Amino acid sequence: MVELQVLSKVLNDKSVSILELNNITPDYFITYPDEYEFIMEHYRQYGNVPDKETFIHKFPDFSIVSVSETDEYLINTFNEEYLYSKAVPVVQKIAELMQTDATAAVEYLNSQLDNLQVKSAVKGVDIISSARKRYDEWQEMKEHPEIYSISTGFDQLDDITGGWHRGEELVVIFARTGQGKSWVLIKTLEHAWRQGYRVGLIEPEMSGSKTGYRFDTLYGHMSNRSMVRGEEMPEYEQYISDLEKNKTPFFVAHPKEFARKVTVQKLKSFVKTNNLDILGVDGISYLTDERARRGDSVTAQLTNISEDLMDMSIELGIPILVVVQSNREGAKEDKAPGLESIRDSDGIAYNASVVVSMRQKDARAELCVQKNRNGITGTKLNYLWDIDKGVFNYVENDEVDDTESVKSEDTPPWEDKKPAKKNAGTDYKDATEVF
Repeated sequence: MVELQVLSKVLNDKSVSILELNNITPDYFITYPDEYEFIMEHYRQYGNVPDKETFIHKFPDFSIVSVSETDEYLINTFNEEYLYSKAVPVVQKIAELMQTDATAAVEYLNSQLDNLQVKSAVKGVDIISSARKRYDEWQEMKEHPEIYSISTGFDQLDDITGGWHRGEELVVIFARTGQGKSWVLIKTLEHAWRQGYRVGLIEPEMSGSKTGYRFDTLYGHMSNRSMVRGEEMPEYEQYISDLEKNKTPFFVAHPKEFARKVTVQKLKSFVKTNNLDILGVDGISYLTDERARRGDSVTAQLTNISEDLMDMSIELGIPILVVVQSNREGAKEDKAPGLESIRDSDGIAYNASVVVSMRQKDARAELCVQKNRNGITGTKLNYLWDIDKGVFNYVENDEVDDTESVKSEDTPPWEDKKPAKKNAGTDYKDATEVF
């Protein structure tokens, strides 16, 4: 009945404002879809609602009624009927799944919750009346920057991006195969952990132990070669003893712990359960699109996933970092791959707030800021990279020879700042880390 009342009100008032102001879309009209479409097409084409005579000529069986109910009543009733029509098939599907797989039923429900929200009118934010709130936020950010951002672990990247923002931050790190993008991801997560933040990493390609070895290399400068090969390394036991005293967790999870179906909803649960401050995903292609429909392309699914990850960042107030593979065209380039080289989806770059490409060049790691919503783009950062000891030394410019001096910017937490050493000894307490 309410469909008839709403359409009659539109025709009587010769206005579509009740539809536009309350976000009433075509899927609300189940009984009268053609009638709704005719009115809206006439409005789009001629700029006005059709006369009653024009409408009745097209739909002679439609009865235009007098409407005395308030707009509020009509919209509330319309939303209730709309929600009912959307919920019924979901409930039926859940009941069907519950017969065989309760976990799948819950996952399906979680994936449909956004679709079961009533679409309210879009009010927007009045940036004039909210000006004081904005000022107070700026003051707090100025006095307590750690509340709003997490250092990337690369001082120069911090200067460009302001660090990883704690909310509304989807960072994409992409490169060709074998260039070290996973190392960069773990490095920036290790640096967040070093600052006292609770870290989570979804690591599909390495075990917890292998990921731990990389952490040990980046944090303690333990020889990665010696660890993965079981070679003699006397200082490793003392390093582990010292590490065990730190009570800040760094969680690493494999897709098998998610029943090999890693969805954004499951990631939300992972973050909430472990109270994480930052999340890394070593490969967006390992995630499953909960919104996928039969026949959807990989591009469409990755676009949905990246969009959902950004929404998750906003909802939970944490930065999310994902690793993405470069496509074949990017692999052919003799330079850092550009945004167009992101494999399978332009939507990933579109939804990201920061995109950093990475490649190895001789003994260097080159990072290039390809997208940055909060600052400049196109800046290239070069680091001399000792991959075995996890040491990155910033090179002032691209012309510096590997034998020249480098700029020291950070030191391990266990010692005061001292000049960078080349070919540092095996004692991790004597190594100097520059990021």
